[in-house]
Amino acid sequence: MDRLLAWRDKPDRLPLVLCGVRQCGKTWLLKEFGAKHYPDVAYFDFERDPAISRCFDQDLNPERILTELGVLAGRRIEPGVTLVIFDEIQACPRALTALKYFADEMPLQHIACGGSLLGVALAKPSSFPVGKVEFQTLHPLTFYEFAAANGKDALLDELAKLEQPGCVPAAFSPVLESLLRDYQVIGGMPRAVAKWLESRDIGQVEAVQDDILAAYELDMAKHAPATDFPKLVAIWRSTPGQLAKENTKFIFSQVRKGWRARDLEDAVEWLISAGMVYKVRRVELPSVPLAAYADDTYFKLYACDVGLVRRLADVPASVVYQANETYKHFKGALTENLALTELVAALGPEIYFWRSGNQAEVDFIVRLEADIVPVEVKSERNTVAKSLSVYRAKYSPERALTLSMKPDFGANIPLYLIWRLTG
Repeated sequence: MDRLLAWRDKPDRLPLVLCGVRQCGKTWLLKEFGAKHYPDVAYFDFERDPAISRCFDQDLNPERILTELGVLAGRRIEPGVTLVIFDEIQACPRALTALKYFADEMPLQHIACGGSLLGVALAKPSSFPVGKVEFQTLHPLTFYEFAAANGKDALLDELAKLEQPGCVPAAFSPVLESLLRDYQVIGGMPRAVAKWLESRDIGQVEAVQDDILAAYELDMAKHAPATDFPKLVAIWRSTPGQLAKENTKFIFSQVRKGWRARDLEDAVEWLISAGMVYKVRRVELPSVPLAAYADDTYFKLYACDVGLVRRLADVPASVVYQANETYKHFKGALTENLALTELVAALGPEIYFWRSGNQAEVDFIVRLEADIVPVEVKSERNTVAKSLSVYRAKYSPERALTLSMKPDFGANIPLYLIWRLTG
């Protein structure tokens, strides 16, 4: 919401396209933004009402388009007063093209669009408005937002004041650890979180998660070539298993015997474009810019949401809460996936990992301001990290971090405080 307000107040504001994985809350957020911060809102959903697309069939004159849209909405659309929301804009490629003309010819008209990352990429408008739109990405709820939804604003305010180095007050740790376990089970998909707040029933939450997972696979069937659908489903479903096996990289032959990288590379990129998975590439030499030293063929895949990957792996919620012996191998994978989504939300998607031959592997490499920082993830309070020691001996970084359940806040960051990191 803060970023949307900053967009609204820009003197050189461009039409906004808010992207994100399906069902992460784009529509709700745009409607809430309009209702709270504009005198008037005109909402148009291109998927639900095909008649809206016909307003873009002729020329792309912004005045004519707004007049016709106003007739459909039953009221006048006033530039500078009315927020126009184009939802599922990928369903109308000409509307995407029209954003260029709104930017050039009607800059006073505030336009905010919602669309899936994949849909916008696949829409293929005749003339994409390069440089004429602002893109922002919405993620599922972070742990911070999950805690806020659970009524922990006062606790979060105190954590925001915590000085570094320091220690989380002993009275706070049990509450935060309990919330983190809830978050590992439920994740940050808004419908799942809302169902938890309403019912406190894990069974009902899992029914919502199953609906979301089914919808994702229906999206694959709808948008992907028929020949790619089995590959997409197989890769998506293999994601938690590959993490749990602690592979040094994503192994294509483990998706299905006989499948090779060249058969599946396009399917992996499809899932990345859909926002369903994050691709974390290896860097062997941690130097600036990191992207220049990344290996596109040597990578790991993480799911977009920790609750969905837990459900996709069919790990019972009771196992997560009880942390019994049968869970210990997947516990590390789930914690690593949680850490990755939190890092992406805090720092952006350019996250890497380091591996040097068979010598050592550091879970993540990130950039914090001007520093390249190695990050090791631990699911409990133990912060001993042999690979991190190897990395430090080799490169002598200014900073090195562990993410763990340990309440120390300095060289160690508690898993529930990753949101305090800034790039």
